Amino acid sequence: MRDRMLTADVPLGPFEGTKITVYSAKGKNARLHVRRECGQLRTANVTTTEVPLSADVMGRFCSGCADWGPRARETSGLGIFMGALCGAGLLHQLQAYAEPDEDVYWTQEEVRAAAELLRLQREDEDEDEDDDGWWEARREAGELQDQVLSLWRHAAGSLHRAHAVIAHFPWLTDWARPKLLVKEGYLETLRVQAALFVDPAGLVVAAAAAAMDTPTLPVDDHAFAVLGNRSRISTGLSALWRRWQYAAEDGWEGPPARALKRYDLVEGVRSNKKGRAEALEGAARLIQSWEDEARAAAAAADSTPTVWVTARLPEDTEEPSRRDVRDVLDGLDRWTLGVVVTWTVTADWSRRALTLKVPAFVADRLLTSSNALTCDRGAEAASAEVVPQVQPGSVRPGVFDDTAVFDRQPVSLAHLRALRNFSYDADQLYIVFSTSGGAEVLPLKVIEKRVAQGWLGVIVAGASDLPESVINPWMKEACPAPEAEEGPRPGHVGAGQDDRSGADLGLAVGAQVAVRWAQGERAKEHELRLLAMARGVPDLRSLDTGRPGTLSVAVWEGLLTPGPLDLTPFRARSTDRWRGGSGLPLGVLGPVQIYATNADPAFEGKGHSPFCRHTQDRGLAQSDDLLSLCDLLARDDWDWCSKCGGYSARRLTDTQLSYYRAAHRLHDIVGQLDDERTYLAPVEPEALLKELDELADWEPGWHENGNRGGSWRWREVVSDLRRRAERKRLHTAP
Repeated sequence: MRDRMLTADVPLGPFEGTKITVYSAKGKNARLHVRRECGQLRTANVTTTEVPLSADVMGRFCSGCADWGPRARETSGLGIFMGALCGAGLLHQLQAYAEPDEDVYWTQEEVRAAAELLRLQREDEDEDEDDDGWWEARREAGELQDQVLSLWRHAAGSLHRAHAVIAHFPWLTDWARPKLLVKEGYLETLRVQAALFVDPAGLVVAAAAAAMDTPTLPVDDHAFAVLGNRSRISTGLSALWRRWQYAAEDGWEGPPARALKRYDLVEGVRSNKKGRAEALEGAARLIQSWEDEARAAAAAADSTPTVWVTARLPEDTEEPSRRDVRDVLDGLDRWTLGVVVTWTVTADWSRRALTLKVPAFVADRLLTSSNALTCDRGAEAASAEVVPQVQPGSVRPGVFDDTAVFDRQPVSLAHLRALRNFSYDADQLYIVFSTSGGAEVLPLKVIEKRVAQGWLGVIVAGASDLPESVINPWMKEACPAPEAEEGPRPGHVGAGQDDRSGADLGLAVGAQVAVRWAQGERAKEHELRLLAMARGVPDLRSLDTGRPGTLSVAVWEGLLTPGPLDLTPFRARSTDRWRGGSGLPLGVLGPVQIYATNADPAFEGKGHSPFCRHTQDRGLAQSDDLLSLCDLLARDDWDWCSKCGGYSARRLTDTQLSYYRAAHRLHDIVGQLDDERTYLAPVEPEALLKELDELADWEPGWHENGNRGGSWRWREVVSDLRRRAERKRLHTAP
């Protein structure tokens, strides 16, 4: 099992000399450990040392730590390199599928015997007690066929994944070549075994069947009268043709299996109904005529493999990774898979390129049909030997957050593919810098799109790179102990009810909301890091990356209010006591962002919050509309959803929340001093005057937007209310 470990012979390339932290017992030749909690580090006197990564250091790793390599942030260059090598990475792939498994093994003779048994067909299809042994042997042969084909596919996928890793780190080429040759040899052995289960003549017949045009169907044949009128007969026979041709195109099943399709024609017809047997006989004759036509077309063509075809396997949108192990042969139908197994001459699994030598009939189908293979006539010339060196697209120090920002190198698509494939924390937010956009916070998917369009920029840091000295104290505040959770629950608190009015609209509660569903400390920390990065984004719609997105719904809830704001204090005074407000200035609340699915009353459809059930709690989308509170108060003909209120606002800063709550306190006092109200609650003028003194001396952050007019309006309202409260006090004096 040493081949699966990071040993001294593994080339480090440009990462040699990178500083890493190791732990060890005291002693010059003590084993090194990359984790303080390593089970093989059995001493109380642990020495912590920072050493340059080298072959000597790797040779001293304990067996457990050598399986995973030195610890590094997963979004750093060294972290990506170790993720590609260790665990289920390249070191594992080079050992896997290199030789027969000791537990699951079969000989060439066993495979040949199973293939011959599967080609046999019983003359008598009735199963009696004497046939039990034959059917059991046939079942076991079918299982062996599935095992051989599955092993061949997995071996091909493993070889492709190994090549994909080496493509990102080309200095591994020479070191890995002998191991790759062993894997290629075993893969060829498996291909030869799998080819025994495929009938080449059957594949040619299948190609002929696929090329057949729809025949003239005998809809007037009285043998099919049991099906109904002429229209139903035509429908039934057309369905029978399609099912037969689909089965014949497969090429793996023989004529006896396809003959059973005749029973599909009388599906739904009682077994004792008169005319059913005649319909079955007619369907059998019809299927046999199609079989004869396909075999005749195949026999007329030369079945000798003479045509060279270069085939390329379908590309994945993302390269294979240890997290999402995809089969390199995914997408191929059974006939194409049989062709690849039978007639592959050479294969370059690193480039998904196969060279086939096939019969002319098969070549025509490969070149004209819409299968997953991209085929060209002729054999591809051998590619030039690639010289292993540090290429511009290979991952190296200086691309990610492992060097000083001054030395950071522009990121490329190859770098981003390596990040996505070999790092568990890849899909997050990143601070990037470019001369075109300055410093920005972007999701990885957006960065990939920009780089593909020629964008030149660097990654400064990811959410996982934010300093723990800032994140950890914040996490303690956002995740209080259960006995300390006495704050307001998520949800809108009625404004003016108590001193906590609107507290659930602020940033502090947003952090608590973002982690409420996260399981485990690591998940909570991840959500908070994303929330911290997203709070600095000018337009939150730029964080939308589709569904599922980079941000969870919980993080979106941490960024946006749970519902609409109560803007009554800021509405103009009106004779309508139910809709009128106090005319207070918006002040620092004016630029607060409002997000809705539809903010145009002239456009069909109501506006919904990103968390409305009508939008399936999806969070923000690029297509959503963006307003400000000033825009919201400028008109009153909005068509909002009655369930969610129509929009969500960006969570309020401490200054904005303080002013929001102060405005509601002042509006509440206006209501208490309104003599025109039908029902007047008892008023305590002394308490109101004391509260007005507090509000008069309070500075509602006018300096943040230079709204001196708003400051004057605030003081005017407070002075007017003070005079009215004084009159109340005089009237109530004994």
